[in-house]
Amino acid sequence: MHQILIRPLITEKMSNLTADHNQYGFLVIPKANKIEITKAIEDKFNVHVVDIRTVNHPGKTKTQFRKSGRFTGKTAKYKKAIVTLREGESIDLFEEV
Repeated sequence: MHQILIRPLITEKMSNLTADHNQYGFLVIPKANKIEITKAIEDKFNVHVVDIRTVNHPGKTKTQFRKSGRFTGKTAKYKKAIVTLREGESIDLFEEV
């Protein structure tokens, strides 16, 4: 089985969701479905997942004008999962630091 969870999202918005609603955000591989993500989080962190929401972010095309000409590129696409845990459970994201 390949790695499904890439890394946790640690932003100000996710910190507020964690404090208020017991929700955590993770970057996951784009081909993972909700069942695989739930199973991976429950196995890795030993918690019970109540709800999961996923968001696909497509990559954007960016254009940059310089002295030497025009450059075009594409930003990376990714998938984000927002996970709600059972009441009273939590994930310590800074235990390896």
